[in-house]
Amino acid sequence: METRGRVLVVDDKENILKLFARLLGDTYEVTCAEDGARALALVAAREFDVVVSDVRMPGADGFEVLRAVKSRYPDTEVVMMTGFATVPDAVEAMRAGAFDYLQKPFLPDAAVELVARAMERRRLRLQAEVLGGTAPDSDFTFTGVVGRSVAMQEAHRLIEQAARLDITVLLTGETGTGKELAARAVHLNSARRERPFVAVNCGALPAELVESELFGHGKGAFTGAAQAKAGLFEEAHGGTLFLDEVGELPLNAQVKLLRVLQEKEVRRVGETRSVQVDVRVVAATHRDLRAAAAQGRFREDLFYRLNVFPVQLPPLRERKEDIPVLAAHLLDKHCKAMGRTLEGMTPEALRVLMGYPWPGNVRELENAVMRAVAVATGPQVTERDLPPEVRERQEGALPGGAAKHLPYRDALDLARDRFSREYLTALLRDFEGNVTRAAEHAGIERESLHRLLKRYSIRSDDFKPR
Repeated sequence: METRGRVLVVDDKENILKLFARLLGDTYEVTCAEDGARALALVAAREFDVVVSDVRMPGADGFEVLRAVKSRYPDTEVVMMTGFATVPDAVEAMRAGAFDYLQKPFLPDAAVELVARAMERRRLRLQAEVLGGTAPDSDFTFTGVVGRSVAMQEAHRLIEQAARLDITVLLTGETGTGKELAARAVHLNSARRERPFVAVNCGALPAELVESELFGHGKGAFTGAAQAKAGLFEEAHGGTLFLDEVGELPLNAQVKLLRVLQEKEVRRVGETRSVQVDVRVVAATHRDLRAAAAQGRFREDLFYRLNVFPVQLPPLRERKEDIPVLAAHLLDKHCKAMGRTLEGMTPEALRVLMGYPWPGNVRELENAVMRAVAVATGPQVTERDLPPEVRERQEGALPGGAAKHLPYRDALDLARDRFSREYLTALLRDFEGNVTRAAEHAGIERESLHRLLKRYSIRSDDFKPR
């Protein structure tokens, strides 16, 4: 009889403990701890396969539980639970070795699925130890592919599935949605992970050099070809070739690419001999290739060869609940790159990020965070450290805008802050930056108005006549 997996759930809320006992009890052996101290005692006494722990608890907190588990049982997987306001804590916990995090409030199915994934990771680690090998390292292979939204979890599932199947993958999505990161995740989770990953932006290749770059050329094949050169397909032999913006390839190059995919061989420009290649192709595009094929701008037969396993990456505006953890991840990344130490972002800065539509997607968010890290003068990134276009272009806080992605209390705070900011800005504009007169008109104390202006990073001097 197969032994059931052992799960320890740690939370100071009785209803959470009861919920997990009900959700997991039929599948796993579930033990509950009402606080961190009790959890530490249980961990000292026995080994668990998966530990699910709240971050903020009285007494010993989730970080202490995580450290105790990992020091005693490094292969035990730990899932952290967190509220919206403590997402950065969960990100920090993942850097300290946690498997993943679960944001409250959560859907029961999401909790069950996450525990199942952690249990499977644990099983693979133990199996690898028995066989003397190594298990895939999910924390490494999915570096940069950040997101806990439903849309990103579906993309993660498809990426993992595609990685296990040695077939052609087509990644679609708007510019800046992270298609190259997804391509690397496919490669690094596959059996080809020890072989080369070669990336090329097809749209950046000069038309006259596309075939030479992809397929190589022989000596004297054209003016300037002083010696033979292997193409990118040969460079990627045994590994993965990432064809970014594949929709930009000229039609003549599309014909040769189709042949390579069909025959598994390349012929260098100017040569008659073909070379066998073992390459998995991952292609990406922001264009609708099906529509391009119907218009004669992309070969239909090549589209079907590429579209074996399609993965759609959602735009950031459709998964705004991922912005807090993305921002925390990018903040940490660029603080390390610039040698800076920042404590995080102020709530006002985070709400501004949540209210911006991000036409440039994750790439634009990264640029905004990188700029903020560079210019920040205080211990945290504030609203004023963000680019002007992000601060000034804010969606409405009504259903259909950014607020629907937030818990009710945070959505209410967002609406209140936006009203306050707009009111104060209009007030100072009307009174040309005169705080005394503005306070009298608003019916509040001058000191109170100063505190509000400071809270919303509004400078009265900006409204005074020049």
